[in-house]
Amino acid sequence: MEAMEGHIYKTFDLELKELKEKLLYEGSLVERAIQDAIKALLERTSDLARKVIEDDDSVNAIEVEVDEFCLKLLALRQPAARDLRFITTAIKINYDLERIGDMAVNLCERVLELNQEPQLKPYIDLPTMSNIVQMMVKESLDAFVKEDVQLASKVKQEDTKVDNYHDQIFRELLTYMIEDPKTITRATRLLFISKYLERIADHAVNIAELVIFMVEGKIIRHLKSPHEE
Repeated sequence: MEAMEGHIYKTFDLELKELKEKLLYEGSLVERAIQDAIKALLERTSDLARKVIEDDDSVNAIEVEVDEFCLKLLALRQPAARDLRFITTAIKINYDLERIGDMAVNLCERVLELNQEPQLKPYIDLPTMSNIVQMMVKESLDAFVKEDVQLASKVKQEDTKVDNYHDQIFRELLTYMIEDPKTITRATRLLFISKYLERIADHAVNIAELVIFMVEGKIIRHLKSPHEE
């Protein structure tokens, strides 16, 4: 009986490891999607933008696979305590990663539109903003792998920088639109891109908060830090 129980626990541990690996693979796909989407914007490379859009099918496929795997584990293993938190966290992280992939696709759709017209302006703030966003996604996944609450907290703090860049870009592009109505279409598309990056950062924060819940069992969504009150 003890041998059988030991086999079951060992199998379950392997399944949890497999789940983590599936999530990390999905994470690598969306990290690459963001990177290529920004590259397509800066280099005005429509073929790369189209590739990101086409490759989203792979993200969607692994998202479904992870969901089904999690449901199977919940049904067959009936996990408790920390294992239960890990699986439920994985389900939510899976959703956030899929949404990040969608944001990269939306960004590339705007790139394809922008590439049909002359570039409105040199891109200065958008690349800097995107670098912060990409680091947030990477660090949120690193925090998940390492179960690192401090790194997860760092990701949350970086979100303010992204919001500030988004506000700055909004003000600059609004000036363009007011001074020359012919720029409105291009400026609006760039505003969408800034918003997509801001939303990706929000999903990275969601992942970071889920890591804190997974490790400490504390739900911190909607809680304001002292400087926000």
